[in-house]
Amino acid sequence: MPPDGAHTHAHGIGGPEEEALHVQEWLETVPAVAVYALVGIVIGLESLGIPLPGEIILVSSALLASQHGDIDPVILGACATAGAIIGDSIGYAIGRKGGRPLLAWLGGKFPRHFSEAHIATAERSFQKWGMWAVFFGRFVALLRIFAGPLAGVLHMPYWKFLTANVLGGILWAGGTTAVIYYVGIVAESWLKRFSWLGLVLAVLIGLTSMLVLKRKAKKTAAATTATAPAPASVGD
Repeated sequence: MPPDGAHTHAHGIGGPEEEALHVQEWLETVPAVAVYALVGIVIGLESLGIPLPGEIILVSSALLASQHGDIDPVILGACATAGAIIGDSIGYAIGRKGGRPLLAWLGGKFPRHFSEAHIATAERSFQKWGMWAVFFGRFVALLRIFAGPLAGVLHMPYWKFLTANVLGGILWAGGTTAVIYYVGIVAESWLKRFSWLGLVLAVLIGLTSMLVLKRKAKKTAAATTATAPAPASVGD
């Protein structure tokens, strides 16, 4: 795993299952309340605009919940959803206040994620799809980081942003938790004598499900790159 392995989930599928397994081993030593808090905080910070492995933490925690009864998947999903919605809203407020100088500052701090090319692609997505770029952006790691701050910078009306933010947060965080949790239960019941194999299978199936959604979202983003006009305000 490379030194910045925590960020690889945003750029490829080379080893997310390995990362998830590693994170899950660590999460098994953490009390349930701390797991809830960790999931909410990490996803909140990622949604705010800080590149963190929120999706890996969520997948690992949902798998852990499927194997340990002390972690409630409903509470876990609620914490993930709250973190996603609150983080995006804070990111929106910061972006609205900071404007384009904020994007330039982020580009200096996180050039791998906030490069000019990535910002331009994200802006074209917002220009074409408006509030739905926030919704579908939930399923693409790069756009998930951009959505809140960029919507604020582009002065998207807050009610539109909030609607897409809430719907996207519930579907992504709650849906991911539910899918991975039930996949983990099924895999464990099938392969209880080979728990490690069941875990690997659960991770692979869960990640495959999410990657299908991500690929569709990325195709949409790629289409906007070729067809959308120059970025402008999305205030209307």
